[in-house]
Amino acid sequence: MSDPFDRNYTPKTGELVQLTPLIGVVTAPNAGPMTFTGTQTYLVGQGALAVVDPGPDNDAHLEALLRAIDGRPVSHILVTHSHVDHSPLCRRLSDATGAPVLGFGTANEGRSAVMERLAAQGNLGGNEGIDEGFAPDRKIADGEVIKGDGWALEAIHTPGHLSNHLCFAVQGTGAVLTGDHVMGWATTMVSPPDGDLTSFMASMEKLAARDGDSVYFPGHGGAIKDPAAMVSHQIRHRKSRESQIRQALAGGNPATALQLAEQIYTDVDPRLIPAATRNVFAHLIDLSERNLVQADRPISVDAVFFEK
Repeated sequence: MSDPFDRNYTPKTGELVQLTPLIGVVTAPNAGPMTFTGTQTYLVGQGALAVVDPGPDNDAHLEALLRAIDGRPVSHILVTHSHVDHSPLCRRLSDATGAPVLGFGTANEGRSAVMERLAAQGNLGGNEGIDEGFAPDRKIADGEVIKGDGWALEAIHTPGHLSNHLCFAVQGTGAVLTGDHVMGWATTMVSPPDGDLTSFMASMEKLAARDGDSVYFPGHGGAIKDPAAMVSHQIRHRKSRESQIRQALAGGNPATALQLAEQIYTDVDPRLIPAATRNVFAHLIDLSERNLVQADRPISVDAVFFEK
């Protein structure tokens, strides 16, 4: 399976880079193993702006955004999802610009019934990097169109990485701001109960069914210039991971999520094994719900899974 990811992307941190006449980006100074070269905040518009994903609560990034805004009015602040590298700066930016904050809802908004049930019983771990205090001034629904000065953004609810995740299609341009649902440098972590692989795959199919999308601008990494190919690759990738997990468990070889991750993810930075383990755990929950594997106890991070 060929690798479509660009890991050589080198953005200009703290500077406004105009990607299209309508879309600019400012990269936050929060590079790391899980954020790649940093969170990307998008400015949409030429007059009154929409700011998408203000980013982490970082003084330098706030200053960079205000320089990029350059005195122009900001009519909307939109958030793809409430992880700490995407949403916390929204309140300070709102205070500075007077713009309301829009999002799907709080961190648990949109959580599936399966994840609600599993979260209630506990022992799932997770909650990595959740902005627990995030609460939008106004909730926006799947398919809603937010209109501004010469621009319109269609909200696409894409739960999976987080239950309140949205992508935003910039109408009339073919561009979609994909947050962490589809990224340019790596596949997305799905960590239960906040992440849900069943929902993630349904959201991927939802994007695959769209017509007219010509470029994705993700929350991390460079532009994705062949969206259909990237979505297809990522769907195949997840199905391949599922096959690897099932093969590893086949023939009476029970294992925990960590043991499976160490067996399957042999070519990743060791610092990413915890994230890989969460991805495997998400697959195991999905397989359990489909009655293809079983755990030796109520589903938990330490459970031993075996072929059913």
